[in-house]
Amino acid sequence: MLDIPSISAIVAAIGVIIGVVFTVLQLRDLVKTRQTDLVMRLYSTFGSREQWEAYRSLEAMKAKDFDEYKELPSGTKTMLDSLYTFYEGVGVLLHRKLIDIGLVDDLFSTPIIMSWEKVEPIMKEARKRRNRPQIWEWFEYLYNEMKKREQQLASKT
Repeated sequence: MLDIPSISAIVAAIGVIIGVVFTVLQLRDLVKTRQTDLVMRLYSTFGSREQWEAYRSLEAMKAKDFDEYKELPSGTKTMLDSLYTFYEGVGVLLHRKLIDIGLVDDLFSTPIIMSWEKVEPIMKEARKRRNRPQIWEWFEYLYNEMKKREQQLASKT
């Protein structure tokens, strides 16, 4: 038969285990909440008038190479740089596993893919001419991850 100190020790151990489990569950929930908050703030930024104007400018852009791109009006290039910077930031967050690829895919995949495919030759030429292979590297990484996910999802259906 168990004596009072033994029962007390068992109850205390059970209390500690319950506390640890509760804390782990709370931390998991907190991480998920913070990720969701981050993605929603990104989505809010992406949904701004300025970002959509930049995206529409990119869609309408006629420049096919780096030289033509350099000739765009300064304001247009600034708008486009804002868009690329957004994608670059999302790419870094995805690479560091701070946001979920599923959320990025659900919210941004089409604009990411269409944007990179439109400017890829321009970006690659800019890297060569400036001897800076890291120019918009995280934008390209983001594009590649979206394409991989697209292929994975297509192979499951």
